[in-house]
Amino acid sequence: MTSTKLYAAIYVVLFVMATAQVLIEFANLAYWVAFGVIIVLSFVKALFVAGYYQHLLSEPRSVSFVMLIGLLAALALTLAASYSIT
Repeated sequence: MTSTKLYAAIYVVLFVMATAQVLIEFANLAYWVAFGVIIVLSFVKALFVAGYYQHLLSEPRSVSFVMLIGLLAALALTLAASYSIT
């Protein structure tokens, strides 16, 4: 059983990463640099949420693998959509 302290720590990490994403928007970085950093932060946040809050770390590896394929497909679609914007 996972402790409440671990969940709280993960929540704080997710909050800090979300705040960093907002600050990157206002940092006047080049579009692709800001986009790349935000995508990486979003990917890491998704791994934290799936691993701990959705309990994929305790699931069989096959279930985690299927979820990872879905996450990578969503990332690929996001990249394709962003390429058509610019």
